[in-house]
Amino acid sequence: MSRFWSQVVCTLSPYVPGEQPKRDDIIKLNTNENPYPPSPQVLAAIAAATDRLRLYPDPRATELRQAIADRYDVAAGQVFVGNGSDEVLAHAFRGLLQHDAALLFPDITYSFYPVWCRLYGILYEEVPLDVAMQVQIADYRRPCSAILLANPNAPTGRALPRAEIEALVQEHADQMVVIDEAYVDFGAESAVPLVAHHDNLLIVQTLSKSRALAGLRVGFAIGQQPLIEALERVKDSFNSYPLDCLAIAGAVAAIRDDAWFQETRARIMANRESLVRELSGLGFDVLPSMANFVFARHPRSSGADLAARLRQHGVVVRHFRTPRIEDFLRITVGTEDQCRHLITLLRNLV
Repeated sequence: MSRFWSQVVCTLSPYVPGEQPKRDDIIKLNTNENPYPPSPQVLAAIAAATDRLRLYPDPRATELRQAIADRYDVAAGQVFVGNGSDEVLAHAFRGLLQHDAALLFPDITYSFYPVWCRLYGILYEEVPLDVAMQVQIADYRRPCSAILLANPNAPTGRALPRAEIEALVQEHADQMVVIDEAYVDFGAESAVPLVAHHDNLLIVQTLSKSRALAGLRVGFAIGQQPLIEALERVKDSFNSYPLDCLAIAGAVAAIRDDAWFQETRARIMANRESLVRELSGLGFDVLPSMANFVFARHPRSSGADLAARLRQHGVVVRHFRTPRIEDFLRITVGTEDQCRHLITLLRNLV
């Protein structure tokens, strides 16, 4: 600890990201990256944008916001973009969720949420998932400042239908509701269509998963204009240029190449269903997933032990040393070959 640290830094317990192995021979199924390359149109757009590197990028990323607006049938003024959905969410915590009462989110969810709360001094309460690891909307009928849900949830992969999200938003008309849809493109219902009718709803998405752009760092939010203005005010008090010109160009191309998007996400969903069948056949309990990962446990193996033995065989999955889920593994859905290799290993390990 340095004598120059602020009190905030002294008390922080930072978020710990998933491991990024340095070996090329590792099958990496631990951070929910897309197993397939991005659209060729993305690569071409990034190459074409290199002649603009000497210039500052558009601080409002106007072309990207318009591309997102066109894709989701909203106005460009209802779109905010940032350096990955993590930055977008961080700005939402600062600009929309910092109030006197407690923010509510599940006890088992994206572990960055409590980190942001501690960083910004936000009161929060964790609402337990039910015994099936599902969010129950009725559990959120309590006093609060705002509600934050990942839908599909991570690390469980379970999703709520849009009708339940709408009921939640209607019941909390005087509180902000933020829906983190990082994994929504893998079979869940997006709540974006609800934005037009609810001024308390903000939807956050990312291009890291379904668009295979985790390395480019692009996220966005959709909400009514006053909410977007709040995010812009925070951004312009922090960093006016969160997206560089290469990221903007690549993201625009990714949003516009719908054929690549539909084909690739269909492959991932098909691989997921096959992986679920195979894991179930090996005796795993697998939660219903609408994400590009599965959350599974085996009754005869501890999660930590099984993760360690898989690693010895060159496969890395995510294990959480957290109460209620310490025996589960979160397994990213890989390519067809990667999934087959995983199952072959597990036949000899469980």
